Amino acid sequence: MSSSGSGDKASVEDKIKQLIKENKVMVFSKIYCPYCTKAKKILGKYKLKDYKVIELDKMQDDDEYMDVLGRMTGEDTVPRVFIDGECIGGGDDTERLEKKGELEKKLRKANALED
Repeated sequence: MSSSGSGDKASVEDKIKQLIKENKVMVFSKIYCPYCTKAKKILGKYKLKDYKVIELDKMQDDDEYMDVLGRMTGEDTVPRVFIDGECIGGGDDTERLEKKGELEKKLRKANALED
C-alpha cells in the first residue's frame, strides 16, 4: 500500500522513523525555540557524524510531525533529541546529560563522534 502527499500520519511516522534510523544524532527542532537553540548549541560543541536537524517550523506538515513525535516519545514539545535511535529528551535533558558527562558517553557509544 503506497501513500502520497501530506495528511497521511503513517507516512509522517515512517519518515520520522527513517530519519532517526539514518542519523546517529537526530534533532527535531523549531527555529524560534530557546530550548532547541540550547540543545543545538550543546551538540555543536562535538564533532558529530551522521547529525541532522529538522526545523519543523519550516515544514508544511509540522503539526503532524509534532503529533507523531508526541505519540512516539510521550512529549509533545521540541526539541526531540535522538541519539542512536533513543530519545534523550529536550533541551534541558540534553544540558543535564552534558553536565553529568553522560552526553559524551552516549555519543561515543553510538559511534557518533568523528575521530
